[in-house]
Amino acid sequence: MTRQAQIAEIIRTISKKPNAPDPDESLFDSGLLDSFALPDVLSALEKAFSIKIPDSDLNPRKFDSISRIESYIESRL
Repeated sequence: MTRQAQIAEIIRTISKKPNAPDPDESLFDSGLLDSFALPDVLSALEKAFSIKIPDSDLNPRKFDSISRIESYIESRL
């Protein structure tokens, strides 16, 4: 499974929506996620990719799309 597919699966699970968005689509503007869901997403990302996301990185803009999440994860590996 590709990294983007893993991220999309996490988004689908947390948003409880059947379809994943396009990689560059805003997860927040589309209504898939809101600020209350962000901690759940970050926790799932930490577990899935064995990374630690520091509190200083808790900015929704960094996690606004699957592409941005993928870039962020690459920077942490």
